[in-house]
Amino acid sequence: MSRDHFDIETKLISQSSFIDVANGAINPPIHYSSTFHQNQFDTFGPFDYSRSGNPTRQVLEDAIAELEGGAKGFAFTSGMAAISSAFMLLSAGDHVLISKDVYGGTYRMITEVLSRFKIEHTFVNMTDLHEVAASFKPNTKVVYVETPSNPLLSITDIEGIVKLAKANDCLVFVDNTFMTPLLQRPLDLGADIVLHSATKFLSGHSDVVAGLAVVKDVHLAKQLGFIQNAFGSILGVHDCWLLLRGMKTLSVRLGQSSQSAIEIATYLQKHPLVEEVFYPGFTTHPGHSIHFRQAAGAGAVLSFQLPNQAITKAFVEHLEIPVFAVSLGAVESILSYPATMSHAAMPKGEREKRGITDGLLRLSVGLENVKDLIEDIEQALVTASSLVGVSNQV
Repeated sequence: MSRDHFDIETKLISQSSFIDVANGAINPPIHYSSTFHQNQFDTFGPFDYSRSGNPTRQVLEDAIAELEGGAKGFAFTSGMAAISSAFMLLSAGDHVLISKDVYGGTYRMITEVLSRFKIEHTFVNMTDLHEVAASFKPNTKVVYVETPSNPLLSITDIEGIVKLAKANDCLVFVDNTFMTPLLQRPLDLGADIVLHSATKFLSGHSDVVAGLAVVKDVHLAKQLGFIQNAFGSILGVHDCWLLLRGMKTLSVRLGQSSQSAIEIATYLQKHPLVEEVFYPGFTTHPGHSIHFRQAAGAGAVLSFQLPNQAITKAFVEHLEIPVFAVSLGAVESILSYPATMSHAAMPKGEREKRGITDGLLRLSVGLENVKDLIEDIEQALVTASSLVGVSNQV
């Protein structure tokens, strides 16, 4: 029976490749082997050396390819390894259009690494298709998109970008970390490569660092497969197994976290100390209608603006439940300060031009009781406002 009619919630859990055909175990074995015996002198089997391919990694790569609807999946040591490997498809003299408020690690890769190899770039406001259309150059080869973007949750029309890119003979890469294939499938919208920091929602337990890429067609898959093997930044088999285990619960984790995020975002939006809340679930959020045309939910990440750094510091230091840390997408709520965490690689002037101010916080909502989270946020806001002389009437 074809699996095409299965919903993604079923595909996350029920994969034929999960079952060990040798003994019926419902979880794939971990193949701790760097090399593989070949039974014939002149005909090799499907695996020869684990950098080039490993049975455990193959299960993961096949699983993410099916979930994203692509021809081939690839597992890397981190999200940045996946992104960097995709950029290795470019050559000296090529040009990239990239989202202006992109993740800081991607910004660093573009500005400080690719530039050394004579690969040019232009940061554009991807929410403005007219600006994007005017930014193509004869040597533009890739349009790189984050939607929702990190950390301001800006929304890019993927289909609109694809039309412009194809008219200019360009590839489209989409970072789908915030949405996962559960909520958004960029390849179905015409993108060529979808990328994930699988450390985040796909793994979901703050215990794995991993990156995934899925390629739309076989020809491009061969090119990225060559890069993966040549570059060698492959995910270890134990991390592959842990990631597969985490992915099985993605639907329930992301579903509950997203529902809690709506409640927290609504609470924050009404709070007089909070200047602005960035969350695609609001009808007032720029690009809301576009987002819900291409995605099945608003996700579990939101950002909000406090008046200044002093209030922000006091607020963070008086929270009890969320961990204050780098990363997102885990069972625990994670509060991050983009200016010194996710976007520390971006110079202050560049951050401020993008709206990443000293009062901006990003919250990835976890699985704690949402009432407890809101009460904790409330007491921290009250305490912060009193400590810095802001009115307590909040």
